[in-house]
Amino acid sequence: MSNERKFTEGLLGRKLGMTQVFTSEGECIPVTAIELGPCFILDVKESEKHGYSAVQLGFGTKKMQRVNSPEKGHFARAGKGAFYHVGEIRCDVQGLGWTSLGQELTVGEVFKDGELVNVSGVSKGRGFAGVVKRFKVKGQPATRGTHETRRNIGAIGQRKFPGKVFKNQKMPGHMGAECKTAENLRVVAIRAEDNVMLVKGGIPGHKGSFVMVKKSLRNKNLEQAA
Repeated sequence: MSNERKFTEGLLGRKLGMTQVFTSEGECIPVTAIELGPCFILDVKESEKHGYSAVQLGFGTKKMQRVNSPEKGHFARAGKGAFYHVGEIRCDVQGLGWTSLGQELTVGEVFKDGELVNVSGVSKGRGFAGVVKRFKVKGQPATRGTHETRRNIGAIGQRKFPGKVFKNQKMPGHMGAECKTAENLRVVAIRAEDNVMLVKGGIPGHKGSFVMVKKSLRNKNLEQAA
């Protein structure tokens, strides 16, 4: 059994929002619409030269006067202008043929209906929150001597031993605005003419936020089962 990590291809996109679609049997499916691509290759990482195989993609055109000098030089290599969203995706560059700078990648070329994908993004920021909202802590009893602390966490450590608060203790703090990944979401439809993908369920982030969509490793299990 090989312990080598496997990486799958993907694209960069933008969350458009949620809606619903109906199947031919009349079933209502909640879906998230993602504007996925077109993406352009800005840089290529090769195993022989860099130690790993990956491709850097750009999505969302940006005015060239809004980038600094180092970014201008980097974007000029591909010759496709500047981009708001730049991300690196580890994959088999040689096997996919993604080796040319400036090469355009579209959603219809990479994904297909029915397969599973992983969507990564930054979750919505909720500001400062207590433990009840942030971690779903039960809180304190409403009776038996409790005063003004019904939504507090209670004891957070010991006295003499170990005499400290353990790391990762659930405490009030900033909630949300974290990198999250929704795994194994099924692709309901690909609308290549609009560069839009519809996936079942919700994904991290607010409307208009940038996301990264990659194929799930479970697709191979589905192909073998079929």
